[in-house]
Amino acid sequence: MSASVGDTPAIPDEAGKAGPRRGARPGRLRWAIAGCLALGVFISYLDRANLSVANGDVRAEFGLTNGEMGIVLSAFAWSYTLFTLPVAALLDRIGIVWIQRVGAFIYSAATLLTSVVSGFGLLIAVRVLLGVGEAPIFPSASKATSYWFPVRERSVATSCFDGAAKFANVVGVPLMSVVISLYGWRAAFIFSGGLSVLYLVVFWAFYRDPSKHRRLREPERRYLRDGGAQQENTASSAGVSARALLSRRKVWGLILGFTAYNYCFTMFMTWLPGYLSSTMGMSLLKSGGYTAIPWIAATITDVAIGGYLVDRLIRNGRNSTMVRQVALCGGMVLGLAVLPAAFTTNPTVAITCITIALAGIALSAPVAWSIPGLIAPAGSIGLLGGVMNFGGNVASIVAPIVTGYVADAAGFGTAFLIAGVVLALGLLAYALLLGRIEPVLAEAPTDSKVQA
Repeated sequence: MSASVGDTPAIPDEAGKAGPRRGARPGRLRWAIAGCLALGVFISYLDRANLSVANGDVRAEFGLTNGEMGIVLSAFAWSYTLFTLPVAALLDRIGIVWIQRVGAFIYSAATLLTSVVSGFGLLIAVRVLLGVGEAPIFPSASKATSYWFPVRERSVATSCFDGAAKFANVVGVPLMSVVISLYGWRAAFIFSGGLSVLYLVVFWAFYRDPSKHRRLREPERRYLRDGGAQQENTASSAGVSARALLSRRKVWGLILGFTAYNYCFTMFMTWLPGYLSSTMGMSLLKSGGYTAIPWIAATITDVAIGGYLVDRLIRNGRNSTMVRQVALCGGMVLGLAVLPAAFTTNPTVAITCITIALAGIALSAPVAWSIPGLIAPAGSIGLLGGVMNFGGNVASIVAPIVTGYVADAAGFGTAFLIAGVVLALGLLAYALLLGRIEPVLAEAPTDSKVQA
């Protein structure tokens, strides 16, 4: 089957749809949308990373142990996880625009309020509020890319916002280290809270779904439609239930694999600066510089391999399931480099191992985030993205607490060993349960067995 964009000859893409001849220029508004989504993720991760950089100062001011600080670092994920599924359902009913606007307002307020907290309980409260506001970010970005990008560009588009999460640590950790060193830890929250307010204004003014965006021209609109972009929800496009999705084996493979990824990612995001300062004896500024190294590698592999290379290989005719599975499983195998980091006291060796581990899991992340848009039934992308994110953020609750208490009891080396075991289990989930990456049936299975 063939299609065309204007008078441009078309070539089929991996979904059996058609795209314009290579070199055609249907428009580039979709990439501005990707940039808007990436900017939101970047700023939201500055809000999250602040506390990990301020870890030592906050513990000193409030007299907290590593275990208690682990509870504070985990508090964000409590509400983030709790609100993930309701927010995902609302995304499929209300849409992206208003859910993201309200969320940005809440997380901007929460970040600014953190600068004036006066105790352990209030610190937990503002982190819980931050989780409420940021719960829509990744499910809505995943849903938006399914609207705004053809299947052939989906991995690159997803890597734009997923890579922004890693790049936020490249820029944010050293930047916040400087701000905290010069002005104190509270100033860091004023700074990133102000950026969050500015992003709220930008998103409010610029983002619209394709059907309502005045700057979307007809050639690009046809390019999206003919390339397999999802159509926006209508009253007749209601999706399936969470129970029906959870009856599918491949959905569980996606959830469990992503949960393992998020455990390791969250552990490093929340505790890497603290590990370098407490175990390796680095100053705040030095630990901030060392922390940036693995996040630079993670950003590069996320965008260049998990995004660009995956899409390029698929466009060139490679089997789409095989390409994505190699990226998912290969990334998790590289993530096992966290294991040798458990047995060294040499900062260079530790950072090298952690860099390999983070680079590996990072390249798998945009592939995982593209999968809800590839396998979910119509009207259920937000729900599947939310279910996946829910599983991942159960790990976000557990990882900071386990790491903090294990570090107090047995050292960070044991915490790294636990992360390696979790990644190995996630690798098995991707390899054995996810299977072929193709749409799951819209109807529930007719028998009692969990089906692929």
